Amino acid sequence: MPDSTGSTARSRPRVRRGYVLAVLTLIGSLLIVWHYAGLAGAREDAALRTRFVADSNEIAAQLRQRLLHYELALRGGVSLYWSVARPTQRQWRDYVGGLDIEHQFKGMMGLGYVPYLRRADLEALQLAMRDEGHGLFQIRPQGAREIYGPILLLEPQTLPNRDANGFDMFSEAHRHRAMAAARDSGEVQLSAPVSLLQDGDDHRDGLLMLAPVYANGIQPANVAARRTAISGWVYAPFNARSFVDSALEPYRSGQAIRIVDLGGDVDGGRPLHQDAAFVERADADGLEHSATFALYGRQWRIDFQPRAAADARRQLSDREAVLGGGTVLSLLLFAVVLALAHTQTRAERLAETMSESYRRSEQRLRNAMLYSGTGIALLDGEGRIVEANPALARILGAAPGTLPGTRFSAQFLDPEVEAGLAASTASQATLQLRRSDGDIRLVQVVLSPVPGDIGSDVAMLAQVDDATDRLRAERAVRLLNRTLEARVEQRTHELTLANRELESFAYSVSHDLRAPLRTVEGFSRLLGERFSAGMGPEALDYLSRVRNAANRMDALIDALLKMSRITRDPLRHAAVDMSALAAEVVAELRQDEPGREVEVEIEPGLVAGGDPALLRNLLQNLLGNAWKFTAGRSPARIRFCRDTEAGAAADGKAAFLVRDNGAGFEPAYASKLFRPFQRLHGADEYEGHGIGLATVKRIVERHGGSIRAEGCVGEGATFRFTLPAEAVVPAETVGE
Repeated sequence: MPDSTGSTARSRPRVRRGYVLAVLTLIGSLLIVWHYAGLAGAREDAALRTRFVADSNEIAAQLRQRLLHYELALRGGVSLYWSVARPTQRQWRDYVGGLDIEHQFKGMMGLGYVPYLRRADLEALQLAMRDEGHGLFQIRPQGAREIYGPILLLEPQTLPNRDANGFDMFSEAHRHRAMAAARDSGEVQLSAPVSLLQDGDDHRDGLLMLAPVYANGIQPANVAARRTAISGWVYAPFNARSFVDSALEPYRSGQAIRIVDLGGDVDGGRPLHQDAAFVERADADGLEHSATFALYGRQWRIDFQPRAAADARRQLSDREAVLGGGTVLSLLLFAVVLALAHTQTRAERLAETMSESYRRSEQRLRNAMLYSGTGIALLDGEGRIVEANPALARILGAAPGTLPGTRFSAQFLDPEVEAGLAASTASQATLQLRRSDGDIRLVQVVLSPVPGDIGSDVAMLAQVDDATDRLRAERAVRLLNRTLEARVEQRTHELTLANRELESFAYSVSHDLRAPLRTVEGFSRLLGERFSAGMGPEALDYLSRVRNAANRMDALIDALLKMSRITRDPLRHAAVDMSALAAEVVAELRQDEPGREVEVEIEPGLVAGGDPALLRNLLQNLLGNAWKFTAGRSPARIRFCRDTEAGAAADGKAAFLVRDNGAGFEPAYASKLFRPFQRLHGADEYEGHGIGLATVKRIVERHGGSIRAEGCVGEGATFRFTLPAEAVVPAETVGE
C-alpha cells in the first residue's frame, strides 16, 4: 500500500504537466488565430474601403452625367429660341415631345421658357398673346415690379404644368438668384433646393436648371452687356428624389446616400436628398465616404454609407471566417492534447492499479494456499511439485520442505493420475493415496492446467482433498436412506389402511347415528300427531324442540359426509368459465327467493382451472352466504369480479373476490370463519351449520390456492381467493 501511494504521488506532476501543456496549446493557437484574423481583417477593410470609394465615385459621376443630359436638353431649347424670334406654343410642344422626357429624362417635370420682361415688355406680351387668341396672360403673384420672369411655356401640358403658367419666378428669392446667376455668367445654372409648383401641397424639395437666352443668339462678352441683351431663360424643374432614384437605380443596391446643397455665395447647407436607409452614425470608424462637387454654380456634398443589407452580407467576412475557423481548430487541438493528457493519466493509473491488483492477487493466492484446508500444489510440465501448501503435507504425512522436486504421482496407488497430468483439460477423480506412514486414504484430486508467469515452469494446479471420512459417512447415509425408504413405504401403507378404515368408520357411524335419530324423530312426530289433544302447550313445545334438534343433527351428518367427500374424490381438471358458473348460481338463488331484490354484478370473461363440480360448490357457498347475509339491506348488492389488488395474483394464479354490503363480521374473528361449525351469528339470526366456509377453504386449498376474508360489522364482507389460471393438476396433500 505505501508503494502504491508513493507511485500515485509521483505521477501527479506528470498529470499536471500534461494538462498545462493542453492549456498553453489552446492559448498559443488562439493568439496566432487572433493575430492572423487581425491582419486579414485589416487587408479586408482596406480593400472594402477602396471598393466602397470607387463605387461612391461612380455614383457621383452618374449624377453628373444625368445633369449633363438635362443641360443638353436645355441648350436645345436655347438653340430653338435663337432660330426663331419667339417659338410658338406648338413649336415648343413638338420640340419637348421629341425629347421623350418621361422615358429619357426621368425626374424632369417638364421643359419651359421664362421671358425677361420689363413693365412695358409685359404689356406688349399680354397684347400679343390676346391677339393670338390665348386670352389675358395673368402673372402671379400680382403687383407692380420693374422686372418680370413669368413662366410662358411649359411642356408637357400636364395639369400641374398648366397651373404653373404665369408664375413670376423672378419674384421668388431662390429662383431669382439662380436666374440672375445664369444671366450674368452666360452658363447653365442650378438653383438652390426649392418647392416645386408641380408638387402642390406636397412641398418636396426640387431643383431648377436654367440656361440664359440672349437677343440675336449672341452671348455678350461682359456682364453689363449680358444684362442688357438677356431675353429669357429655358429651364427645367425636376424633383430631387425622383432625379436621384432614376439616375442611380442600377448602382445603389449596396449604398445609401445623402446630398447636401452647400450653396453658392449666399445660401447653402440645405439637405437636398437623403435615403431612408441613411443614418447619422456616432462612431467615426464606420465605413463612410463624402465627396464635394461644383455643379452648375452650386456646391454639392454627397455622403455615402453602406446599406444594412450590405452590412449583413459582410457579416461572414474573411476576418470572422478566420477567427471562427481558427477558434474551432484551436479548440479541437486543445481537445486532442487534453485527451492525450487524460489518456496518459488513465494509462498510468491503470498500470498502477493493475500492478497493485497483481500484487494483491498473488498475495491472496499465497494466503489461500497457506491457510486452505485443501492440499494445493503447483506442478511443472513433467509432473514434479514446484510449490505445496502445509495442508498437502499434512494429507501426505510429510514435512512441507520435502515435497518440492518430488513427483506428484508417486504418492498415489491408482495409475489414473498419470493420465490426468498428461491431459490438457481439467479432470477430477477419487483416488487411493498411500501416506508416508503406510495408511491408505481416499482423496479427491482435481487437476487443471494453469498459465504460469513468463519464464516460470508452472504448468498444472493440483488440489487434493482427503475424502475418506466423508465417503465413509456417505456410504452410511446411503445405507440409512435405504432403511428409511422401506420404513416410509411401510408407514404409507399403514396410513392408507388407516384412512380407509376411518372412511368406513365415518360411514358406519353416520348410518348408525341416523337410525336412532330417525326413531326419535319418528316417534316424536307420532306422539305429537296422536296425543297432541291431551298434551299441553309446553309438552308440544318440547316435542317440537326434540324434532328440530334431530333434524339439525341429521343435517350436520350430511354436511360432514359432503366435506369428507371433497377430500376423498379425485379432482377432474378443466378450464371453467367462472362468470357463467356464477350466473347459474345467482339464477338458482333468485328462483328460490323470487321476492328479493338484489343487485348482482358479475364481471364477464372470468376463467380458472379446476374441478367444475367443486368450483360450483365453492361459488354456491360464497354467493349463497352473500345472498343470505344481505337480507334486510336495501338495496342489497353482491359483486363477483377479478381481484385487482397489488400482489393478489401470483405466478400461474387467477385472483377473484366476492363482495357484499350485508351484515359483515368483526375483523378480529376473521380467522374463525373457515373452521368447521364456527358461526359468528346466532341460528335465530341466520340459518346454517357452519360448514360452508370450511368447505370453501378445503376446495381452494385442494386447487393449490388461498382464501382470506375482510369485513366490518354492518358494512359487508369481502372474500378474496386464488385458483389456478389454467387447468393444471395441483399436488395433492398426502393424507388429506
